[in-house]
Amino acid sequence: MGKKAAKSMKKFASSGQLKKTIDARRKHQQIKKKNLSKKSAKDGKAKQRPAVSKELEDEEEEEEATSSKAPAKGKKRMTVDDFFGWWIYGRHSNKDMVDDAESGDEDEEEEDFADDESFGEVDDLDEEGEAHLVELSKLAEKDPEFYKYLQENDQELLNFDPNAEDADDSDDGEAQAEEDDPMGETQTPILTKTILRNWQNSLLKHRSLRALRKLLIAFRSAAHMNEDGQVLAWSIDNSSVYSKLITTALKYTPVILEHHAPYKSLANGKFKPPTQTPKLKALQKMILSYFQNVIHILSQLTDNEMLQLAVTESAKIIPYIVSSRKVVKVYLKKCLELWSSAEDSIRIAAFLAIRKLASATDESILDSVLKGTYLTLVRSSKSTSAHTLPSINLMKNSASEVFSLDPAVAYQHAFGYIRQLAIHLRNSMKVKTKEAYKQVYNWQYIHCIDFWSIVLARACDAATESETGKESELKPLIYPLVQVSLGAIKLIPNSRSYPFHLHVIRSLLHLTRHTHTYVPISPYLLPVLTSTLAPSSRPKASTLRPLDLEVQIRAPQQYLKTRIYSEGLIEEAVYLLAEWLASPPVHGSIAFPETVVPVVIMLRKSIKTAKTGGASAASSAKGSGPSQGAVGTDRGERAWERGLSANVEDSPLGKYVKVQRKTRERRRKLVDKARQGEDEILED
Repeated sequence: MGKKAAKSMKKFASSGQLKKTIDARRKHQQIKKKNLSKKSAKDGKAKQRPAVSKELEDEEEEEEATSSKAPAKGKKRMTVDDFFGWWIYGRHSNKDMVDDAESGDEDEEEEDFADDESFGEVDDLDEEGEAHLVELSKLAEKDPEFYKYLQENDQELLNFDPNAEDADDSDDGEAQAEEDDPMGETQTPILTKTILRNWQNSLLKHRSLRALRKLLIAFRSAAHMNEDGQVLAWSIDNSSVYSKLITTALKYTPVILEHHAPYKSLANGKFKPPTQTPKLKALQKMILSYFQNVIHILSQLTDNEMLQLAVTESAKIIPYIVSSRKVVKVYLKKCLELWSSAEDSIRIAAFLAIRKLASATDESILDSVLKGTYLTLVRSSKSTSAHTLPSINLMKNSASEVFSLDPAVAYQHAFGYIRQLAIHLRNSMKVKTKEAYKQVYNWQYIHCIDFWSIVLARACDAATESETGKESELKPLIYPLVQVSLGAIKLIPNSRSYPFHLHVIRSLLHLTRHTHTYVPISPYLLPVLTSTLAPSSRPKASTLRPLDLEVQIRAPQQYLKTRIYSEGLIEEAVYLLAEWLASPPVHGSIAFPETVVPVVIMLRKSIKTAKTGGASAASSAKGSGPSQGAVGTDRGERAWERGLSANVEDSPLGKYVKVQRKTRERRRKLVDKARQGEDEILED
């Protein structure tokens, strides 16, 4: 049995510095091995090169052999690595378990591409890159966006004189990293603006892959700075250098990759990844390493401008990483997180990155994007207030754009999710309990109906279909969505659930306006008006503030049978009824008089028995009734209907709705300003 280790040695090993020291020494030996190989090839000593390599390999094999078992009794000399290896492995009985853990770490390290030497072969491609000298005077023509960025943020680089600086500073910094200190640990060089400026100059003038490799190694150091157990190539002790490094890596990397391995944008908005060439194959490991570091740094950045820049620029690298499903999955998850929780500018940048992923020719990536986008939206809409509603609407509108990229793929997802809504509705209708009703009467259900109405309205827009002469593949889903929506309204018909009914009706109105699909909405609006205009008892007075029906799905108990609640319901129901009557499939139909007559009769009867002042609003809606009917027309002329539908907004009823829409929008803006404290007094 070997000699027992000292307590100080045990403490050093348990502190975590042991593995770091061994990794640093092994890394140094690998660098030394590579440098010796390069030097022997450069001097023309080809015969000595195998001997040198063999000598270093024998040295590493001897070191690994001595570190995997206890030292022999006859040996007098033992290296630090030998002693550390013996203390770890020799004093543990379960050596196999330790070996498995070590091999697992190596696999993980290979997956993360953390080592400098893991993509060192990129330097060999630089000779090909130096053949493409790009003058600064031509940059404005070839890449005006990047040139404008340099003018605004990096005048020092545009006016840089390479002869006035020491061009070998970066090489000296890396050489310093290869020298050992007296204790055997690697000295980490400090990154300076001079070194960074030299890299920028090489990237801008020569599109140098060697400079790009050095830049991305330094970027990794910035991404994993101040983390335990990380062996970094550079030390950054200046905040301005840190910001400059992050910005340079994000802005320059897409430009260099586009120069050496351009990808193709297709006519349908999708992109085709760059062709697999030996150069791209050598660059692939470096690109994945950089992209993983970008994903890592997205969780660390706190400055909104820097975070927006990171998301925007990382989206330009997507065509080069779509072959790695693991990286795509992690990046999509991070973008969805930012899309659902960050500021609006970052939300938009994250959505553009998500849409870029969805534009890949690989349908499996589009499937992941559609599923992740919808589920993130559903989770984010669990609770809705006046403060969260704008961001939820932004998510619904942007997500609908992703679902419109490929209707054939979107159909499968839309069909399944609309079917889920129908199943929840069926279960609630069968069980008829309070808990079962909650599966339908909740914010998530409302936002799902509204989202699919937006998706179908965008995909099946009547104007777009008339231009293209082709129906959308999503059009068959309009009927089941309408049936589910109307079934949800009929589930609970009491007055306390009227806010929920109005939400569903708004979604159906949006759908019918864009798709010109006739939906019978009046039978579901008239009960709201008649029950409110002719209550069984006189409404009670109340000092409650008006109820915001846009952020309510169930009226509070104290609002029931109050004048303020009744007036709010009448005003909203009258406006929605006028919107429906002025919609193209109703107002532009030859059956408009027959459609309006039952509505007018019902409203007149309700106004006569009305006991509230809210009847004036209903009277105004009745006054704009069937005067716009299609009197004296030929029932067989479909062209007449199309012409009438195109001029709906110019009709008296259309002008009335337009005025009401502007009034409501102006009032909403005043309320938003008052909520934010900008104005204290609301004016009519």
